[in-house]
Amino acid sequence: MNEADFLAGYDPAAFPRPSLAVDLVLLGLREGRPAVLLLERSQHPHAGRWALPGGFVSLDETLDAAAERILREKAGIAWAHLEQLYTFGALDRDPRMRIVSVAYLALLPERSFADALDGAAPLAAATLDVPWAGETGGPVAALSRRGEPLALAFDHADILALAVLRLRGKLDYSDVAFALLPEQFTLRQLQDVHEAILGTPLNKPAFRRRMLDRGWLRPTGTREAGTPFRPAELYRLARPR
Repeated sequence: MNEADFLAGYDPAAFPRPSLAVDLVLLGLREGRPAVLLLERSQHPHAGRWALPGGFVSLDETLDAAAERILREKAGIAWAHLEQLYTFGALDRDPRMRIVSVAYLALLPERSFADALDGAAPLAAATLDVPWAGETGGPVAALSRRGEPLALAFDHADILALAVLRLRGKLDYSDVAFALLPEQFTLRQLQDVHEAILGTPLNKPAFRRRMLDRGWLRPTGTREAGTPFRPAELYRLARPR
């Protein structure tokens, strides 16, 4: 038997197959704190709880294509910095059936985050309360506008916790923080992003020296407008994302 014969007689239903889904952690900054965009579930299971935008992967699309489709259809966002976060496959993560979910981290600049809230998708912003320092890891809470913890569906609290941990871990050695900034930004804005994600204040001179010494920043030759104080110089990432 050659391979063509084998494939012609192969039965895809010979083994049980789990369903595959994609969930998006749409993360940005709101009022100086990390925040995510959530959807309230209207159907069972977990009706009335809050969930990350997600959906099943079609047989004719890649994981990345599914993530981009969900970004458009459920969040109304045309583009975002997307990267795979982790694959969640606990046996009891979904009461309906065996579902494996590939979580993606989708980082949004402040304007994109606000535009998504103002769009047609029924999204709500939840501030992330991270009670642990550094890369200790642990649970996080998604808080409503009134500061009340939201009940999250499935294992989405675990997904959010890992997203924060991964983001903190990448902050010092990668350019991931720039995905949360506009194309042109001040050093103050860059420090604000780092402080919001890390949850701690940073020494201003030391931070600026470290950022400039890395060679990641390129001065634009212009300064910010509309400020009552001395306008700060604007920078951009030295290489395209």
